[in-house]
Amino acid sequence: MLERSMDQTGAGVNHSTMGNPDNSPTNGSASFASGSPHVETAHPVPRPSLPVNPLAYTDSFERRHIGPSPEDITQMLALLGFKSLDDLIEATIPASIRMSRSLHLESARSEYELLQELREIAQENQVYRSFIGLGYYNCITPTVIQRNILENPAWYTQYTPYQPEIAQGRLEALLNFQTMVTDLTGLEIANASLLDEATAAAEAMTMSYGVSKTGSRAFWVSAECHPQTIEVLQTRARPLGIEIVIGDHRTFQFEQPVFGVLLQYPASDGAIYDYQAFCDRAHAAGALVTVAADLLSLTLLKPPGEFGADIAVGNTQRFGVPLGYGGPHAAYFATKEAFKRQLPGRLVGVSKDVHGHPALRLALQTREQHIRRDKATSNICTAQVLLAIIASTYAVYHGPQGLRQIAERVHCMTGILAEGLHKLGYTLGTEPYFDTLRVTVPEGKAKDIVRRAHSHHINLRQIDDRSFGISLDETVSSDDLIALFQIFAGEQIAHFTPEDVLSHCPVPCLPPPLSRTSAYLTHPVFNSYHSETELLRYLYRLQSKDLSLTTAMIPLGSCTMKLNATTEMVPITWAEFSQIHPFAPLDQTRGYQRLFEQLEEWLAEITGFAGISLQPNAGSQGEYAGLLVIRQYHESRGDRHRNVCLIPQSAHGTNPASAVMAGMQVVAVACDRDGNIDLADLKAKAEQHRDQLAALMVTYPSTHGVFEESIREICSLIHACGGQVYMDGANMNAQVGLCRPADFGADVCHLNLHKTFCIPHGGGGPGMGPIGVAAHLVPFLPRHPLVSVGGKEGIGAVSAAPWGSASILPISWVYIALMGAEGLRRATEVAILNANYIAKRLENHYPILYKGKNGLVAHECIIDLRQFKKTAEIEVDDIAKRLIDYGFHPPTVSWPVAGTMMVEPTESESKQELDRFCDAMIAIREEIREIEAGKADRQDNLLKNAPHTVFALTTDEWSHPYSRQRAVYPDAWTRENKFWAAVGRIDQAYGDRNLVCTCPSMGAYS
Repeated sequence: MLERSMDQTGAGVNHSTMGNPDNSPTNGSASFASGSPHVETAHPVPRPSLPVNPLAYTDSFERRHIGPSPEDITQMLALLGFKSLDDLIEATIPASIRMSRSLHLESARSEYELLQELREIAQENQVYRSFIGLGYYNCITPTVIQRNILENPAWYTQYTPYQPEIAQGRLEALLNFQTMVTDLTGLEIANASLLDEATAAAEAMTMSYGVSKTGSRAFWVSAECHPQTIEVLQTRARPLGIEIVIGDHRTFQFEQPVFGVLLQYPASDGAIYDYQAFCDRAHAAGALVTVAADLLSLTLLKPPGEFGADIAVGNTQRFGVPLGYGGPHAAYFATKEAFKRQLPGRLVGVSKDVHGHPALRLALQTREQHIRRDKATSNICTAQVLLAIIASTYAVYHGPQGLRQIAERVHCMTGILAEGLHKLGYTLGTEPYFDTLRVTVPEGKAKDIVRRAHSHHINLRQIDDRSFGISLDETVSSDDLIALFQIFAGEQIAHFTPEDVLSHCPVPCLPPPLSRTSAYLTHPVFNSYHSETELLRYLYRLQSKDLSLTTAMIPLGSCTMKLNATTEMVPITWAEFSQIHPFAPLDQTRGYQRLFEQLEEWLAEITGFAGISLQPNAGSQGEYAGLLVIRQYHESRGDRHRNVCLIPQSAHGTNPASAVMAGMQVVAVACDRDGNIDLADLKAKAEQHRDQLAALMVTYPSTHGVFEESIREICSLIHACGGQVYMDGANMNAQVGLCRPADFGADVCHLNLHKTFCIPHGGGGPGMGPIGVAAHLVPFLPRHPLVSVGGKEGIGAVSAAPWGSASILPISWVYIALMGAEGLRRATEVAILNANYIAKRLENHYPILYKGKNGLVAHECIIDLRQFKKTAEIEVDDIAKRLIDYGFHPPTVSWPVAGTMMVEPTESESKQELDRFCDAMIAIREEIREIEAGKADRQDNLLKNAPHTVFALTTDEWSHPYSRQRAVYPDAWTRENKFWAAVGRIDQAYGDRNLVCTCPSMGAYS
């Protein structure tokens, strides 16, 4: 197998001298090097040999994606005692599940030719001006933000900021986001973003239900809310037994008890209502009030917190984030401080480091699903960090005055449009508006208006047969208004221009009860960086505080931090992908549809499943959607009583949380001493709950990083008891091209495209978690209220947009197309090789906790560090922080086993980088031995004081019993390329006791 791949990829050839075997300079290069017109050579320059097929591109993406060279692979295999990758894989993966054929995928293509092909696909999309609204708006992404954040790998290749000492830059940007949201909504606390507006509203519903004391199971929703939000609420409510009551806030009198209400502000058709009296009635009835508010409008409108809202949710997309056919975008969630411990998602808080300096970290982390599991109030473990950073930086760049000017211009342009439509004889709503008008048209005229709009390359929202919605945005121009006048003028001629309208009509203004009078964005960060020079420097200051893949390997177990190649990333900012509204007509998105169809076919072939849904926009959403599909399947067969979900104790924490959200009862299954599912316990639990068994959730390879030999038996056992097998796809990077979940018995599997298929983690989001299902479950795939997707008996929408975060799907499409069947298989083989190489190099220094039948691991390994607490008073966190001094992001800490590290190197890392990591771990082991031997103090040592900062190094006093040099330059690499932690060890408990979740005063940093 090694020989096979070496032949295919050109292995064994020195690519730096291809076409020039003896490494001698060509005539041209020699002339330039010497500065003379001609240099005689002792030997004639050999002619470069032609490739086998001179008509085909020879550039191989596979060798750029896979880190170890063929020579490195040979050496690594030798250390492990294998002659070939084939031998290694045969010894690692059970023969009963290995594929006997290659994947049926197209051959790999070069980066150049693939981008040409993708450009052709993109051009099948038509970029119309969309005035559809429904919570999505075109906007202007400042180029300084696009180039230096969205297109910058130093931002998009970061991991979730669980190691805050090396994540201070993005944590500050997220603190800016939280401050922006609390200021604009008038509420006290906000999280670091959610997935989209609809799921944020669903989180508000479940939070309200959890804290309400009414005893009601009814949630009231205004009919004026966006239809996709109502649909997601109904999907979320159904398995929880919550009743959704839809009505008109002007007539609802709370005769029926409800635990909460949801209002849209402005309403979906643009009307702005004074909700103060309604909120008072809701509170009198014991209900919590959630307001879905447009963030830009809140620069002009009274904020929800000032008229009685308990929770505010919404989308920050129009703050500089492209439409992207639906995502990814950062939703926001704000509430009162009294509910801080019920707040879903992540929360950035201010604490202090060991030196007493302010430092940021994720606060109240006991809310994380891996701690609370089936007691968690939410399964959300993904923020939309990269998009939240773009949105908050947009606010930093424009500042309060700039945002208000944008809002005032949008409002003014909407007023001009309203006056022009009045002149043309159209009837508009009587309520105040911000950016959206509802236009009533004569009976039978709607089709003509749609036809004329399309002739102008404009999309409108057709609300019904007699009315349209028109939503303007910051990109709207005078020419756009002229085109809209012509569209609605029909056979008439609009004898006026926007300038004429403006000169004869006053600038529209909002009535005093609705107008904002309170200040916002007063913190210096929103008032200091309005020139590009200053913003650029600010962004680079933040960037320098964060460790990303641009710095070093991020060897996080279960998180697959692999190469996010530039070629994969390039298309996401193409207008044909980024500037399309999620509810644009399908005939304008043929390129997207073609890409979706191909990606679904490829993922189906890779997994063995019959159907794929691309709608879930995070791994947690994929889990949830997959379980709802199983639930719907059982209900379709009359098995409504099947509600028990078996989950191994080693499972991801989102698994039990998702099961509870899907209305299931979680029953834990034990693991044996080798980390595998305890078959005896599984059989007993499955038999005990045979009549109620709905599903088993299983991660494969196991959460402990091992290919369980009994996986087929496990799946058969569940099927025999009438249940379905849900496979968590977090570890799919160990399977692609070698085995397929559907082939060995899984019925559903979610795929983390932000892991296995190269979508970047973006500092903690975006993510994508599509699901694959077996043939009998295809009819139940999720639908959408505005676009025809999913199965005939499909579950309701789980995301606001029909294809989730569509604009990042080209990343995975490019990755699969560039690698081809052989490249994908080779990537998996090398991922397994790299993990076993690390395990082998470290096994004489640290115990490797779990191994398979032949003493091998899958694509990750668990290093057991628990003994050091007894021998040297060293905790796992001490080793993690010391790794920062060596220039590494620590691996996954204390999960799935407390006191351990889970290491996943991925196939993208070179042998040199793997050795550097192993050398660092071995050196740290020697530092621990010094403590064990009494040569180093048990409390004042290199590990307990890590990470060491510039401040610690340059302070006048150095009282530690080791040198500054050992502290900050522990090996030669750190002298060449030192990454400095921005702060010292952070006091987590202090921050939770003194919770501050918005930007502190600048004096705090002095």
